[in-house]
Amino acid sequence: MSMFKPHPTNKEIKLNPKEMIVSKTDQRGVITYGNHKFVEISGYKENELIGSPHSILRHPDMPKAIFYLMWESIKKGQNIMAVVKNLARNGDHYWVTTDFDIQRDREGKIRNYIAYRQPAPKSVVKEIEPLYQKILEIEHEHGMDASIKYLEGFLEEKDMSYDQYIANLAEPKGIAGVLFEKMKKVFA
Repeated sequence: MSMFKPHPTNKEIKLNPKEMIVSKTDQRGVITYGNHKFVEISGYKENELIGSPHSILRHPDMPKAIFYLMWESIKKGQNIMAVVKNLARNGDHYWVTTDFDIQRDREGKIRNYIAYRQPAPKSVVKEIEPLYQKILEIEHEHGMDASIKYLEGFLEEKDMSYDQYIANLAEPKGIAGVLFEKMKKVFA
Protein backbone atom coordinates (compact mmCIF):
# COMPACT_ATOMS: atom_id res chain seq x y z
CA MET A 1 0.00 0.00 0.00
CA SER A 2 1.34 3.44 -0.80
CA MET A 3 1.56 5.72 2.20
CA PHE A 4 -1.27 8.28 2.18
CA LYS A 5 -0.36 11.33 4.27
CA PRO A 6 -3.22 13.67 5.10
CA HIS A 7 -2.72 17.39 5.72
CA PRO A 8 -3.40 18.42 9.34
CA THR A 9 -6.66 20.34 9.83
CA ASN A 10 -5.88 21.54 13.38
CA LYS A 11 -9.22 20.07 14.47
CA GLU A 12 -9.11 17.80 17.49
CA ILE A 13 -11.14 14.59 17.70
CA LYS A 14 -12.83 14.32 21.09
CA LEU A 15 -12.18 10.89 22.57
CA ASN A 16 -14.34 9.08 25.09
CA PRO A 17 -12.27 8.36 28.23
CA LYS A 18 -14.33 5.21 28.83
CA GLU A 19 -13.13 3.61 25.59
CA MET A 20 -9.72 2.10 24.97
CA ILE A 21 -7.97 2.34 21.63
CA VAL A 22 -5.91 -0.80 21.01
CA SER A 23 -3.52 -1.78 18.25
CA LYS A 24 -1.06 -4.61 17.84
CA THR A 25 2.10 -4.54 15.73
CA ASP A 26 4.85 -6.92 14.84
CA GLN A 27 8.47 -6.25 15.90
CA ARG A 28 8.90 -3.80 12.99
CA GLY A 29 5.85 -1.68 13.84
CA VAL A 30 3.57 -3.09 11.14
CA ILE A 31 -0.07 -3.14 12.27
CA THR A 32 -1.47 -6.65 12.65
CA TYR A 33 -4.62 -5.80 14.62
CA GLY A 34 -6.71 -2.83 15.69
CA ASN A 35 -9.82 -2.88 17.81
CA HIS A 36 -13.01 -1.25 16.55
CA LYS A 37 -12.21 2.05 18.31
CA PHE A 38 -8.72 2.19 16.76
CA VAL A 39 -10.16 1.73 13.28
CA GLU A 40 -12.98 4.22 13.89
CA ILE A 41 -10.77 6.99 15.36
CA SER A 42 -8.07 6.59 12.71
CA GLY A 43 -10.57 7.10 9.89
CA TYR A 44 -8.93 4.38 7.83
CA LYS A 45 -10.60 1.17 6.78
CA GLU A 46 -9.38 -1.89 8.63
CA ASN A 47 -7.81 -3.32 5.46
CA GLU A 48 -5.88 -0.03 4.99
CA LEU A 49 -4.43 -0.29 8.51
CA ILE A 50 -3.55 -3.99 8.63
CA GLY A 51 -0.14 -4.46 7.04
CA SER A 52 0.70 -0.73 7.20
CA PRO A 53 3.42 0.75 9.41
CA HIS A 54 2.02 2.35 12.56
CA SER A 55 3.69 5.56 11.42
CA ILE A 56 0.70 5.99 9.08
CA LEU A 57 -0.81 7.84 12.09
CA ARG A 58 2.24 9.99 12.87
CA HIS A 59 1.34 13.65 13.19
CA PRO A 60 3.98 16.07 11.85
CA ASP A 61 3.90 17.90 15.23
CA MET A 62 5.40 14.81 16.88
CA PRO A 63 9.18 14.83 17.32
CA LYS A 64 10.98 11.79 15.93
CA ALA A 65 12.98 11.74 19.17
CA ILE A 66 9.90 10.60 21.12
CA PHE A 67 9.32 7.65 18.79
CA TYR A 68 13.03 6.83 18.94
CA LEU A 69 12.81 6.64 22.77
CA MET A 70 9.66 4.52 22.60
CA TRP A 71 11.18 2.06 20.14
CA GLU A 72 14.47 1.84 22.03
CA SER A 73 12.55 0.86 25.17
CA ILE A 74 10.12 -1.64 23.73
CA LYS A 75 12.75 -3.34 21.54
CA LYS A 76 14.64 -4.01 24.80
CA GLY A 77 11.47 -5.50 26.25
CA GLN A 78 10.89 -2.52 28.55
CA ASN A 79 7.46 -0.95 28.78
CA ILE A 80 7.17 2.79 28.32
CA MET A 81 4.30 5.20 28.71
CA ALA A 82 4.14 8.00 26.15
CA VAL A 83 1.93 10.92 25.18
CA VAL A 84 1.34 11.01 21.43
CA LYS A 85 -0.51 13.26 19.01
CA ASN A 86 -1.89 11.07 16.21
CA LEU A 87 -3.18 12.09 12.80
CA ALA A 88 -6.45 10.65 11.49
CA ARG A 89 -7.04 9.99 7.81
CA ASN A 90 -9.11 13.18 7.43
CA GLY A 91 -6.31 15.35 8.91
CA ASP A 92 -7.87 15.77 12.35
CA HIS A 93 -5.77 14.85 15.37
CA TYR A 94 -6.16 13.24 18.77
CA TRP A 95 -3.91 13.17 21.83
CA VAL A 96 -3.47 9.86 23.65
CA THR A 97 -1.56 8.38 26.51
CA THR A 98 -0.08 5.12 25.28
CA ASP A 99 1.00 2.17 27.41
CA PHE A 100 2.57 -0.94 25.88
CA ASP A 101 2.39 -4.65 26.50
CA ILE A 102 5.29 -6.63 25.08
CA GLN A 103 4.35 -10.18 24.11
CA ARG A 104 6.96 -12.92 23.90
CA ASP A 105 7.11 -16.42 22.45
CA ARG A 106 7.99 -19.54 24.48
CA GLU A 107 11.72 -18.85 24.10
CA GLY A 108 11.26 -15.34 25.49
CA LYS A 109 11.82 -13.54 22.18
CA ILE A 110 9.63 -10.53 21.49
CA ARG A 111 6.76 -11.55 19.23
CA ASN A 112 4.72 -8.35 19.07
CA TYR A 113 3.62 -5.19 20.83
CA ILE A 114 0.17 -4.16 21.98
CA ALA A 115 -0.46 -0.44 22.49
CA TYR A 116 -3.28 0.62 24.80
CA ARG A 117 -4.41 4.21 24.40
CA GLN A 118 -6.70 6.51 26.30
CA PRO A 119 -7.35 10.22 25.81
CA ALA A 120 -4.52 12.33 27.20
CA PRO A 121 -5.91 14.69 29.84
CA LYS A 122 -5.98 18.37 28.80
CA SER A 123 -3.57 19.23 31.62
CA VAL A 124 -1.05 16.74 30.20
CA VAL A 125 -1.38 18.10 26.65
CA LYS A 126 -0.97 21.65 28.00
CA GLU A 127 2.34 20.67 29.61
CA ILE A 128 3.71 18.33 26.93
CA GLU A 129 2.84 20.32 23.80
CA PRO A 130 5.37 23.16 24.40
CA LEU A 131 8.09 20.57 25.18
CA TYR A 132 7.35 18.69 21.95
CA GLN A 133 7.34 21.97 19.98
CA LYS A 134 10.79 22.83 21.38
CA ILE A 135 12.14 19.36 20.60
CA LEU A 136 10.69 19.55 17.09
CA GLU A 137 12.31 22.96 16.48
CA ILE A 138 15.69 21.56 17.55
CA GLU A 139 15.13 18.50 15.37
CA HIS A 140 14.41 20.64 12.30
CA GLU A 141 17.39 22.91 12.95
CA HIS A 142 20.02 20.44 14.20
CA GLY A 143 18.72 16.89 13.69
CA MET A 144 17.32 14.14 15.90
CA ASP A 145 20.53 13.59 17.89
CA ALA A 146 20.43 17.21 19.10
CA SER A 147 16.76 16.92 20.02
CA ILE A 148 17.43 13.73 22.00
CA LYS A 149 20.26 15.46 23.87
CA TYR A 150 17.94 18.38 24.68
CA LEU A 151 15.25 15.98 25.96
CA GLU A 152 17.85 14.10 28.03
CA GLY A 153 18.96 17.41 29.60
CA PHE A 154 15.34 18.38 30.30
CA LEU A 155 14.73 15.02 32.01
CA GLU A 156 18.05 15.09 33.91
CA GLU A 157 17.01 18.44 35.38
CA LYS A 158 13.83 16.74 36.62
CA ASP A 159 15.87 13.69 37.74
CA MET A 160 13.64 11.24 35.86
CA SER A 161 13.34 9.21 32.69
CA TYR A 162 10.82 10.05 29.95
CA ASP A 163 8.68 7.16 31.15
CA GLN A 164 8.72 8.46 34.73
CA TYR A 165 7.95 11.99 33.55
CA ILE A 166 4.93 10.83 31.53
CA ALA A 167 3.74 8.47 34.28
CA ASN A 168 3.88 11.40 36.72
CA LEU A 169 1.82 13.51 34.33
CA ALA A 170 -0.61 11.07 32.83
CA GLU A 171 -0.82 7.68 34.52
CA PRO A 172 -4.44 6.90 35.41
CA LYS A 173 -4.83 6.95 39.18
CA GLY A 174 -7.45 5.66 41.60
CA ILE A 175 -10.49 4.03 40.06
CA ALA A 176 -9.44 5.17 36.57
CA GLY A 177 -6.13 3.31 37.00
CA VAL A 178 -7.89 0.15 38.15
CA LEU A 179 -10.29 0.30 35.19
CA PHE A 180 -7.40 0.91 32.77
CA GLU A 181 -5.58 -2.20 34.03
CA LYS A 182 -8.76 -4.30 33.79
CA MET A 183 -9.39 -3.09 30.23
CA LYS A 184 -5.81 -4.04 29.27
CA LYS A 185 -6.38 -7.59 30.52
CA VAL A 186 -9.28 -7.98 28.11
CA PHE A 187 -6.86 -7.57 25.18
CA ALA A 188 -3.84 -9.41 26.61
